[in-house]
Amino acid sequence: MFIQIALGTVLMLLSVLVSGAAFWGIEVVLARSHPWLTKEPHRPKLMLVLSLTVVWVLGMVTAGVWIWAIALWLLDIFITMEASVYFSLVAFTTLGFGDILLPQQWRLLAGMAAANGLLNMGLLTAMLVEVLRHVRVGQLEARKGKV
Repeated sequence: MFIQIALGTVLMLLSVLVSGAAFWGIEVVLARSHPWLTKEPHRPKLMLVLSLTVVWVLGMVTAGVWIWAIALWLLDIFITMEASVYFSLVAFTTLGFGDILLPQQWRLLAGMAAANGLLNMGLLTAMLVEVLRHVRVGQLEARKGKV
């Protein structure tokens, strides 16, 4: 039990670390593109930022799923990588089909993967909102400066 909790904690921390690094990366991209984003036309640029941020977020979710999938595969819990990725995706998104289950000695990891997925979805939603807020506030402030 303690091995599962320790391993799950490490995997959760690794996943959150990847999300934090990606959040930092998008901050750098926004800072560098701020002058361009605040110039007219605003709405197409806001749509572009939304689209790119959603792709960025999907990449972060994919990274989290792969972290869990590789760990489960390395532990020989699943014979194929496909089964490992499938289980990780179903657990990470809290879909929980139940068609593929972990062996009893590893089943705590399923709940930890689901908790990690919930945590990451919250972080990523916050990131999406913050990116859009940052860009829109910058655009509105630039517009006020012109008037």
